[in-house]
Amino acid sequence: MSATLLVFLLLRTLPGDLAVARLGTNGDPAALAALRTAYGLDRPLAVQYLDWLWRALRGDLGTSMLSGADVASEIARKSSVTLPLILASSLVALAVAVPLGALAGLRARKWDGAVLSAASQLGAAVPPFWIGLVLITVVAVQWRVLPAGGFPVDGWSDPAGALRSLALPSVTLGAAQSAILVRFVRSATVDALGSGWLRTARATGLGRAEALRVHGARAIALPVVSVLGVQISTLVAGSIVIEQVFALPGIGAMLVRDVGLRDHVKVQGTVAVIVAAVLLVSAVADAVAARLDGRRSRA
Repeated sequence: MSATLLVFLLLRTLPGDLAVARLGTNGDPAALAALRTAYGLDRPLAVQYLDWLWRALRGDLGTSMLSGADVASEIARKSSVTLPLILASSLVALAVAVPLGALAGLRARKWDGAVLSAASQLGAAVPPFWIGLVLITVVAVQWRVLPAGGFPVDGWSDPAGALRSLALPSVTLGAAQSAILVRFVRSATVDALGSGWLRTARATGLGRAEALRVHGARAIALPVVSVLGVQISTLVAGSIVIEQVFALPGIGAMLVRDVGLRDHVKVQGTVAVIVAAVLLVSAVADAVAARLDGRRSRA
């Protein structure tokens, strides 16, 4: 609720409104006033927000002030691009971070472990959009292996084309997130290597790596799941930038466009859905972490 209120107030502080966006800054004052009345923009701000909030709480996100389309339907249609992008990016981040982070922890006192740690620090400082531009230049322009952007007109009716379109954006987002996740996997691995249960496991004749793989999976998974829940939330925000870089018709691109057009109802509905999704992901991550942590599950 606080997020939607903040967005509502910020939208009202921007210069211009939907009437100006449609008729222009030089539009006839009478026509501008009539259009504001038709859209309800002349009502008190508190009335506008409470009216929208009451309908949203009943599951009605309203209709676009510009196109008249149902906001919930528009979000559902755009989510067919954004949700697969976030899911694929999370899988890329896990596939890269877990083995590299575990290796960095196992080799913490060796030169190659130090190199991996330094590389993760450097990778965390690189903006995702820069990674995307590099991938576009190399993979799409020079090698011509994957498309530089866009999404099939038929959507997922063309699964091969859709997967090809999401490949570079997913690698871009996943690489940026994996650089952060590597550090947490490394720390969890180092902690596990210094634990008493690992020394007991090694006393049975297992090597460090094998003992960690057989007995330490849960100990490493616990912090990884907790951090991944936060990272998936940041992927929602990161997808807004990446969808612009790769010209993807997802929720992020729609949100940026609607802010520019001052489509207040649609922006508020989109933000409400994003906030709800972030809260849901956080709740699921907490539940999985509690399941992995025997102390929390017994409590």
